[in-house]
Amino acid sequence: MSNRITTVNPTTGEALTHYTLMDSSQAKQVVEASHEAFLDWRLKPLEHRAKVVKAIGQALNEHKEALTELMVKEMGKLPEEARQEVDLCVGICDYTAEHGPTKLADEVRNPSNGERGIVTYSPTGVIYGIQPWNFPAYQVVRYSIANIMAGNSVLLKHAEIVTGSGLLLEKIYREAGLPKNVFRTLIISHDVSDEVIAHKAVRGVTLTGSDGAGRKVATKAAEHLKKTVLELGSNDAFLVLDDADLDVAIDTCVKGRVFNGGQTCVAAKRFVVTNANYEAFKERLVAKMKALKAGDPNAPDSDLGPMARVDLRDGLHDQVTQSVSKGANVLCGGEKPEGKGAFYPVTVLDNVTPGQPAYDDELFGPVAALIRAKDDEDAMRIANDSRYGLGGGIISKDVKRATELASKYFDTGMVFINGFGVATPEMPFGGVKDSGYGREHGGFGMLEFVNAKSVIVVQE
Repeated sequence: MSNRITTVNPTTGEALTHYTLMDSSQAKQVVEASHEAFLDWRLKPLEHRAKVVKAIGQALNEHKEALTELMVKEMGKLPEEARQEVDLCVGICDYTAEHGPTKLADEVRNPSNGERGIVTYSPTGVIYGIQPWNFPAYQVVRYSIANIMAGNSVLLKHAEIVTGSGLLLEKIYREAGLPKNVFRTLIISHDVSDEVIAHKAVRGVTLTGSDGAGRKVATKAAEHLKKTVLELGSNDAFLVLDDADLDVAIDTCVKGRVFNGGQTCVAAKRFVVTNANYEAFKERLVAKMKALKAGDPNAPDSDLGPMARVDLRDGLHDQVTQSVSKGANVLCGGEKPEGKGAFYPVTVLDNVTPGQPAYDDELFGPVAALIRAKDDEDAMRIANDSRYGLGGGIISKDVKRATELASKYFDTGMVFINGFGVATPEMPFGGVKDSGYGREHGGFGMLEFVNAKSVIVVQE
């Protein structure tokens, strides 16, 4: 196996940069340096940590254009979407700095076996994050900032194709005043990654990726009794109910499907439309999707860029082909382009039924699956007929009823009503079923890898 990785521009197919993989010994040294940094960082007051987190947000904003340019080159993101991603990262830092000291503050209680009780949220140590390429900055900021605020030190194994983004983030964190080794990027193989998980200094592991990757990492962590947080894939259903406003439905579903080139865990992937609206929705959806152009992300007329890698594009096309062989119809797109780059056209499939990849699996790219439901009740049944449960959406003029459906019946970690969103610092983010477990954002992520410790004063 080569000890070198090469990042590639998915728009042109040209090589960008070569990186040498760390060997086992080098990775171990970084883990141990991270642990040493933790021993000091854990003792810093909450207010001090909050100031550093706030400064990281400011530094991210100052480096917005450099991060944007790199994300466009490494994974083909539209520049405007890359800037929005950095803005979200800044928002996460600001929210964490504002609310972290309160969320992590000691709580006083009145235990029956003593005069006074204290619940203190103690940091636990080195937290190891394995992150994907689709949001090169956000995926890292999401888990690292929460854990830095909590007093842990953080290691990152980023997806190989966005190695440069991981290293730039480490540089930005350091420039903002984060002590050396509290955040480090590891450039390592999967085998060495397993050794990192096993290292006694690593106290928790978090992964964002496919459900297959989640199973492997969770198994390896469980061997060593390490806690995990997993944010895995999904095939989110957006329901267009009988009383839906079709203008809202079309705008929401198109945006939700092609945002970030369709390479988003909480993208709108299955469009479950009731009989009352199916034909009209299908006609309007296909017309709008047909008009979208995949091209050079830096070109002003491109609505989406390439997919992140050629093999991912080819895998998506195989899922489309398999779905068609099992009865799905291609309403637009569906043909793999010739030439350079990892491009795939915006595609709509209908007659999507169980047993097809478009129904059962996650299509991580600009392919929409259109599913007919008899009525609102049937639409909710179809939405929950999935091994996944990350997000979803409901389009309905009756917001009160839609909210009740979302809160009581939708078996996912998050639901959007009459719109599409990705993530926000104020609300918890995560899934159920094969979409994983654990929560980030909304203050929840700061408590995932801390020790809720009981201190009981029996006598004053």
